[in-house]
Amino acid sequence: MIRVAVDAMGGDQAPNPEIEGSLRALAQYDDLHLQLVGQPEAIEAALAAHAPADRSRITIVPASQVIGMAEKPLAAVRAKRDSSVVVGLSLQKSGNSDAFVSAGNTGAVLAASTVLLGLHPGVDRASVATLFPTADDPVLVLDGGANVDCSAREMAGFALLGTIYMRDVLGRQNPAVGLLNVGEEDEKGNAVVREAHLLLRSLPGINFIGNIEGRDILAGHDTRGAVDVVVCDGFVGNVVLKFYESVARLIVRMVKRDAPALLDRDDIKRVFRTLDYSEYGGAPLLGVNGVSIICHGSSGANAIKNAVRIAVQACRSGLSGHIAAELAQQAPAVRA
Repeated sequence: MIRVAVDAMGGDQAPNPEIEGSLRALAQYDDLHLQLVGQPEAIEAALAAHAPADRSRITIVPASQVIGMAEKPLAAVRAKRDSSVVVGLSLQKSGNSDAFVSAGNTGAVLAASTVLLGLHPGVDRASVATLFPTADDPVLVLDGGANVDCSAREMAGFALLGTIYMRDVLGRQNPAVGLLNVGEEDEKGNAVVREAHLLLRSLPGINFIGNIEGRDILAGHDTRGAVDVVVCDGFVGNVVLKFYESVARLIVRMVKRDAPALLDRDDIKRVFRTLDYSEYGGAPLLGVNGVSIICHGSSGANAIKNAVRIAVQACRSGLSGHIAAELAQQAPAVRA
């Protein structure tokens, strides 16, 4: 049985989307046990609003406090030891849970995951790994916002983490890694990006294809072929992520306004599902010694369901153990 702790109090509309999404996932996976973390009265009320679920596979874990979106992450983690984030991750630290999912304060989830679960040896910083839809297969972009300022060595570490995730969870053999830059030429970019380029060229175990440009992300390829993993610092990654989400919403809005009849077509519905971030759930926090999935604060039930799916996939694949084993071999090269 895979035990997934869900922060029932973290999102903007908590706990209703968290509970509904978790119950959808419970119905989908026979080997899933939910640990709903938060204020029991609120959780019970949300459970009562939905069809009866298999309560033998649901545990309510009390947590009296909530970390707000505007709170300073590390200070909040230290001050609010009975928050749903800290309690949920502590279950995993003590061996009583296998994964954690939260739509709460991203910085707090990052800080608590780092403090409570720790980083794998060889990891300087954990990275938010975000899937971007393309016309073909999704592309993994990291870092998606956990680290605003990154060193070249840290970005090389992101390439390793992304490679392992795409290979072991999404089944991409020898995934191609591109470094996001302002041009494909080797000499392009600022000093850190140029240094990262040189390091990635020499890093064993990485299928580095060189620099790529922003337009190559959603295309899923550049002039040299497919791209599976895109590496950048968190500042750039988060700007790209938020821009993409706004473009997807713009397209949907324009179709609703100018061609609403299209929305009834099954093929158009499939296209919009591809553009919908909720279909991709949350973003795994790669590099921590465990499974921690970060969701948007505005996540609805579908996003929560798919975030739980990502957690289940990570547990089934043994992702954290694979990362530890691979980094034990590769870390000396990154540190060179």
